[in-house]
Amino acid sequence: MDKFGKSQPVKRVEDIRFLTGQGNYIEDAAPAGALRAWVLRSPVAHGVITALHTEDALEAEGVHAVITLAELEAAGINVSMDGTTVKNRDGSEGASPERPMLARNRVRYVGEPVAVVVAETLDQARDAGELIELNIDDLPIKLDLVPGGEPLHDGVPDNRAFDWGMGDEAATAEAFRSAAHTVALQVEDNRIMVSTMEPRGCFAEWQQGRLHFTFGGQGVWGMKSQLAAKLGLNEDDIKVSTPDVGGGFGMKAFAYPEYFAVAHAATVLSRPVFWMSDRSEAMLSDNGGRDLTSLAELAFDKNLKITAYRVSTRCNLGAYNSHFGQPIQTQLFSRVLAGVYDIRTAWLQVEGIYTNTTQVDAYRGAGRPEAIYVLERAMDRAARELGVDPLELRRRNFIRPAAFPYSTVTGETYDVGDFDKVLSRAAEEADLGGFAARRAADGKRGKYRGVGVCYYIESILGDPSEGAEVEFLEDGRVNIYVGTQSNGQGHETVYAQFLADQSGIPAESIQVIQGDSDRIAQGGGTGGSRSVTTQANAALATVEKMIAAFKPFLAQEMGVEEKAVEFDGETFRAPGSNMTPGMLEAAEMARAQGRHDLLRHAARARLPGRSFPNGAHIAEIVIDPETGQADVERYTVVDDFGNLINPMLAEGQVHGGVAQGLGQAMLERVVYDEDGQLLTASFMDYALPRASGVPMIGFTSEPVPSTQNPMGMKGCGEAGTVGALAAVANAVQDAVWDRGVRQVDMPFTPLRIWEVLKDVTEAAE
Repeated sequence: MDKFGKSQPVKRVEDIRFLTGQGNYIEDAAPAGALRAWVLRSPVAHGVITALHTEDALEAEGVHAVITLAELEAAGINVSMDGTTVKNRDGSEGASPERPMLARNRVRYVGEPVAVVVAETLDQARDAGELIELNIDDLPIKLDLVPGGEPLHDGVPDNRAFDWGMGDEAATAEAFRSAAHTVALQVEDNRIMVSTMEPRGCFAEWQQGRLHFTFGGQGVWGMKSQLAAKLGLNEDDIKVSTPDVGGGFGMKAFAYPEYFAVAHAATVLSRPVFWMSDRSEAMLSDNGGRDLTSLAELAFDKNLKITAYRVSTRCNLGAYNSHFGQPIQTQLFSRVLAGVYDIRTAWLQVEGIYTNTTQVDAYRGAGRPEAIYVLERAMDRAARELGVDPLELRRRNFIRPAAFPYSTVTGETYDVGDFDKVLSRAAEEADLGGFAARRAADGKRGKYRGVGVCYYIESILGDPSEGAEVEFLEDGRVNIYVGTQSNGQGHETVYAQFLADQSGIPAESIQVIQGDSDRIAQGGGTGGSRSVTTQANAALATVEKMIAAFKPFLAQEMGVEEKAVEFDGETFRAPGSNMTPGMLEAAEMARAQGRHDLLRHAARARLPGRSFPNGAHIAEIVIDPETGQADVERYTVVDDFGNLINPMLAEGQVHGGVAQGLGQAMLERVVYDEDGQLLTASFMDYALPRASGVPMIGFTSEPVPSTQNPMGMKGCGEAGTVGALAAVANAVQDAVWDRGVRQVDMPFTPLRIWEVLKDVTEAAE
């Protein structure tokens, strides 16, 4: 591992084809002449279907099929979508109402798929869709996060999907009764859309008795299993592949109804069938993120040490359970409930509510950004009410380095950490010592400047095991087969770089093969910041196996004993021999000798435990009180990602994560009207951050190597978003606190800030 410390910032090799239009996305990969699918979606948020007539559409020009739920069931398809549930506080299972692939008798959100039209062209399919007679009798709409309202599902009273708890409720209540100080704050975590550059899409084709299904996703193996289970096929008769993917962020990790309808259509029509969402369709039908309200309470002793923490949350699931919808704000939220603080008594209670909106599921961070946002907003409020510096309050409550490995109040085991060191470095990099002068200068211009800090920690998720296979080709190139799936993170670069660093094979000779269930037997896919940690661990195991396999062969070639052969990271050597072959040379020698068994090497490896990326974000905001415009002027991040394989790619992930966090904090918010109609169904109405709204982001690494993997690394893909929300929110709160504003919630749009400033001014008059 001595070479690992090089940690070179290698430029992304895949960017050459991406930036020159040579990428291979769903639209590029779709077979020529494929039929096109178009989805008829519910135009209302809640109602009973009284008529669904497709006869005229079936007779329309170019139409090959009109698929409804009845057709799917007649074909023997299991039409119920999968959804994970959690246990209620009383031990019973959370609600699990059916979510049919296409609407069954009733629609529950605008955009719910009702039928799929398959035609020669997209225009023909769309035109035929307009001939479908769909009549719906409206039902009352449920949009708020309060239990009650018109039941969306039979057997789910008050639309409460679950009532979940973790911790010691009685001990927490007692700690609050005896506390020297208590602080409470309610915060909203606004609903957002996962606006990937490439919308969802898929195509399916029946080839020589097998189904080939291609989609833009985050792993092919789960999709393969679900296709087999739903369509009644043998898994061996299905191939799933994924080309380049233009962003996923959690939203593309799941199966969606359109995928099964397209696969079914290709099977029965014996023609390739292709579906691609347009942007407004994506906004209506893609799983959303966040959408919860939490009451956070902190109890302190006289020395301002936290004695208890209590959170009560209500979260929006949408109309149905999505794949991970119920665990997001319960199990995943709880993993980092106490953050980086030494909290020994806590209680988390969460209610999930069904509403007439699109489903909510994982979005970059999945539960951990939500938990850290609540905690870090509460810590900042506590510092203000208790009259102590926000950094000092955090320092008093940090888990000390000597306490690691540390078992949290919710059962996680943090392996390492030095939070005070990271926070101190962040304060230095952000020049907090100069903040007072910057604030004073802005005050003279009639502007309000605020500073906000967030110290986050996140838990790496997903399957801790992964596999890798290395294949030596005749032309001198090397394939490495991986079980993860890039969505634009730079996997091709970092995997080739890591294999080159460990094996001595030139990185330019290495090709990364991913997203093909025929060529790669199994894999955990991408999500939860797991990819590089698990895949590098598997690559290490494969290289070790490869070295062990080559040693006896090379010993014979060198004329030495096997135990004399060593590999120094670049070449094999042995005392008494002048031969120093590298891996490529060793493979060619084996090929020449007919030793084809030495040309492929595979291994699986399992991480012994999770790693916990952590760090400090410090944001500075300047507000114009005349317009309410808030600008993020300075942004500083100091992260502990452990050892970095490629610092440049890690920094890029932080930049992207912060930009998504800034988007939610400053601009993004999904809005439905009282009828459940989506008002933010285009980029004219739903605002994403632009380059002009994202400041230069200072990034510094302050590593404490993880003990839970041989690389000493920690995942970084979601970290930027986890830290950004509270840093920006606390900065806005700081800017307006002295003006009498005690509550601000995301997104901090000009109108929202102008209104809260106006309200306190009028109240004072």
